[in-house]
Amino acid sequence: TAGLTDGPIGVIIPHLFGSEIFREASLPSALLVWLAERPIPRVYRRASFHAISDSTRDDLVARGVARERIVVIHPGVDASKFTPAPAGADPSNHRATEPTFLYIGRLRRYKGVEFAIRALAKARERRAGMRLRIAGRGDDQPRLRQLVRDLGQEEAIRFLGFVSETEKLALLRHAWANIFPSVKEGWGITNVEAAACATPSIASDSPGLRDSVRHGETGYLVPHGVPGALADRMLELADDPELTERLGRQARQFAERLSWDGAAAQTERWLQRLVETS
Repeated sequence: TAGLTDGPIGVIIPHLFGSEIFREASLPSALLVWLAERPIPRVYRRASFHAISDSTRDDLVARGVARERIVVIHPGVDASKFTPAPAGADPSNHRATEPTFLYIGRLRRYKGVEFAIRALAKARERRAGMRLRIAGRGDDQPRLRQLVRDLGQEEAIRFLGFVSETEKLALLRHAWANIFPSVKEGWGITNVEAAACATPSIASDSPGLRDSVRHGETGYLVPHGVPGALADRMLELADDPELTERLGRQARQFAERLSWDGAAAQTERWLQRLVETS
């Protein structure tokens, strides 16, 4: 970047794939992404970095970026839009009567949705009546649908496809927990949107997700790729509605501490310092 400008340089890094890209993309595409990320510390050697989570910061440090050149600013959430169901609202807008879990996001292999499907099947061996709703689209959907058929879970697992923002809000309020079994994320905004709706999350103990879920406070973190561990936590919530509600209340409190206005103010201060110290 030295040849492009003599002015201050700020770089916002939401997420770095690293070697995980080889799980998701074809070898040529994955190699291209991996190679493109490699020179970041050298190309942006004069830059200041804005990472959206401690995990992304640690990833940058491991790649050779000095820790003092990185500021962590968490994304916000609109806690006036994502809210628990108001008192007296249509009962269908409240928590489902039967334990129902939700994945909402892209259907890509690295998102780990197959582990949610396998976990639900395992959990139903011990408690019938549990449900999983999968909202979103992506190129992994045919494989996931086939897995549901192979496991004989067509009755319990529904694919909802693309959902509107109104439908998304209703689904988050309806769920006993949001499930996010991805191998790596920058942050995990769905976890925080669920939290704002007073819905806990069960997520992989993966980079990014371990920043947006507070284990034992706003939900649970489980080893990535272990359906049995995920199933155990799903059953724990299904067997204890009071625990689900307590985690949901604490999740709402966590979400209320995050806002886009706050993130914008921190970003403005970061940019001001960048200009002043250049």
